[in-house]
Amino acid sequence: MPQSRLVIVANRLPVRLVTDGDEARWETSPGGLVSALAPIARGEEGAWVGWTGEPDETRAPFEHEGIRQVPVTITAEQVVGSYEGVCNRTLWPLYHRVVRPPEYHRHWWRRYVEVNEQFAVTAADVVAPGGTVWIHDYHLQLVPAVLRRLRRDIRIGYFLHIPFPPEELFVQLPWRRQVVDGLLGADVVGFQTPLDARNFLRVAGRLSAGRRRYRQLQVGERTISVGAFPVSIDAARYASMAEQPDVVAQAEQTRLQLGATRKVLLGVDRMDYTKGIDVRLKAFQQLLANRPGTAREAVFVQVAVPSRERIAEYQELRRVVEELVGQINGEHGEVGTAVVHYLHRNLPFEELIAMYQAADVMVVTPLCDGMNLVAKEYVATRFDDTGVLILSEFAGASAELRTALRVNPYDVNGIAEAMERALVMGPPEARRRMRAMRRGVLEHDVNRWARRFLHALRG
Repeated sequence: MPQSRLVIVANRLPVRLVTDGDEARWETSPGGLVSALAPIARGEEGAWVGWTGEPDETRAPFEHEGIRQVPVTITAEQVVGSYEGVCNRTLWPLYHRVVRPPEYHRHWWRRYVEVNEQFAVTAADVVAPGGTVWIHDYHLQLVPAVLRRLRRDIRIGYFLHIPFPPEELFVQLPWRRQVVDGLLGADVVGFQTPLDARNFLRVAGRLSAGRRRYRQLQVGERTISVGAFPVSIDAARYASMAEQPDVVAQAEQTRLQLGATRKVLLGVDRMDYTKGIDVRLKAFQQLLANRPGTAREAVFVQVAVPSRERIAEYQELRRVVEELVGQINGEHGEVGTAVVHYLHRNLPFEELIAMYQAADVMVVTPLCDGMNLVAKEYVATRFDDTGVLILSEFAGASAELRTALRVNPYDVNGIAEAMERALVMGPPEARRRMRAMRRGVLEHDVNRWARRFLHALRG
């Protein structure tokens, strides 16, 4: 197999198979990670190791738009145990501060180990002597150590896109030492926030033989750097799309459909229990009860992108959210005029940007989030510096977007008060706050994030 100087390793390949009639073709997947790393991989004639998304499917490596795609075969049994089990029902709730109780099953864990070993073996075959491998996210926490045993001549980086929990929560994991030892196979371990990095340093100091030295761990003769590398978005893409005439016209049409004189509050999230959609709707319901007349002056649009629909907790969340939407509209709506508009689907990119443009207030209130790029996307689209962002203090983005109206996402009354403040905020204050956030988002974009991490890894 041809080898590459740079290898990206992620759960999924950056392409998806699209069927058009009898023909099937690969196209680049949407998303910030792909848009950030694809140009770098392409520029270095790199490779990307990942799963196609189809169980029991074996495909030979192929090239797409200058990047060598190296598929990893995952069986249906491994999908159930590793992806749906350990990733979605063990690590996801545990790492998000136990928003839901995690489940621990040894048969799941065996599949997680198998998948991580398969990814590591594939990466070892693909990377050139002295090359660089950059591993991504919680699906692949064991890969660095396995890869280190196979290839001692390469540089290995690892980045976690979700929060890393505090020590008192992480130690609940039955396989806590295996995860720490897995991550310590990397030369650089990156997190979204300084708090996440500190949490890992404390855990590694307790559970491994590594000696802590400020932002480093000494493991034998190896020095491992640990730091915060806040991920961002392709800000220029969002900003330029927002100014396209078709998008501006679509935003104006959306506002007319919602009510030309009504203020628009917007939420855009995956249908996930970490996103606080139900608490947010209760807060809007509280606002309507506390402030008579708001139902005629404001409207809430909630876009909930389907996610993990086979898992019972997600099915229950959808039921709760949809009941709340019906209850609020039943209590406060009028014939022909809904107070909450609910869309349970993924929006095309241009439609999403138009929705951001139509919104006077963006409500981003996750109960816990590694970063939350929706907040940054909204800010990037506000080319006229209008709009107000309400942001959870438990989102990683809160550390950067300091002029947002920051709230405790568990505080229904506090969120309702922030909504009221956002609706009555004067244009000068709104512009001052948005201008400061937009300047930061445009400067610290996803390309700068990728370059910064690779610079730290390669020295």
